[in-house]
Amino acid sequence: MSQNKKYILVTGSAGFIGFHLCRRLLREGHSVIGVDNFNDYYAVELKEARAEKLRAFTEYTEKRIDIGSLEALDEIFRLHKITHVCNLAAQAGVRYSLTHPHIYEKSNVAAFLNILEMVRHFNVPRLVYASSSSVYGGNTKMPFSEDDAVDTPVSLYAATKKANELMAHCYSHLYGFQSIGLRFFTVYGPWGRPDMAMWLFAEAIKTGNPIKVFNHGDMKRDFTFIDDIINGICAALFEEGLERYEIFNLGNHKSEKLMDMIGLIEKEMGSEAQKDMLPMQPGDVPESYADVSKAHRKLGFDPITSIADGIPAFINWYKEHSALADLIAKKRD
Repeated sequence: MSQNKKYILVTGSAGFIGFHLCRRLLREGHSVIGVDNFNDYYAVELKEARAEKLRAFTEYTEKRIDIGSLEALDEIFRLHKITHVCNLAAQAGVRYSLTHPHIYEKSNVAAFLNILEMVRHFNVPRLVYASSSSVYGGNTKMPFSEDDAVDTPVSLYAATKKANELMAHCYSHLYGFQSIGLRFFTVYGPWGRPDMAMWLFAEAIKTGNPIKVFNHGDMKRDFTFIDDIINGICAALFEEGLERYEIFNLGNHKSEKLMDMIGLIEKEMGSEAQKDMLPMQPGDVPESYADVSKAHRKLGFDPITSIADGIPAFINWYKEHSALADLIAKKRD
């Protein structure tokens, strides 16, 4: 993996994964242009707190734009020498896509087309972009492999991520740049998203509210710690010998029971959760489990963080940032 200084544009830089990626790249001596629109899908205060950490680096340039604006993107590409692009900006959330479908078309499809156009016209040799394990939809064969058919999405969010993969394939084929799609599996850790289960469960226990346990707790997820994910993204950005078009699973290669995850959070929070046992939600899947053998072979990807280590790391961060957590809980009410 080359250690020469690169000039990397990261979209979604104030988001959970984008923040961690920017910080890693900056610590390794690269120059980073961070793009984010700081939307209010979840508490902007959390995004601002992440961005403040990044501004401490002299090689960090922050651009507050929406990648849905082709003109704003074009100006950034004209002003900056960009060697790599990592597109992490997207409208997240499976359940939110059931009630706000048009946002997903704009943020995840039209805006991604703008990124592809910029990479094409400014001759950027490699694009890395976020796909999702949700593309596996109703698949029941475990673990999920990149060779599996992904033609049965069960949420619009999943459909937009599959669309990204198809669009990237088309552009790589037509215009010759590399496109590397990464299917993330349930990422968690410090500075995580407050709409994700681990944060919601910790908050509910702290405030004495019941947690929502879907499918009556009969769920399994491949929980992947943020540091492992960032290792995989960096490899996708810089590793040599990759094909023009690649898709990789980035997961922990373990499918953990939801109730075990809840038990670890209860232990770290020092209190048992009140549980509201509910049926499966539309768009959800009962299990996710990543086959990461391809990522291991071609990227050297080797996830090492178990939930027994990762969940305490998240809860410790949550407790250390109690004022921010309390503000987000208050705004949720």
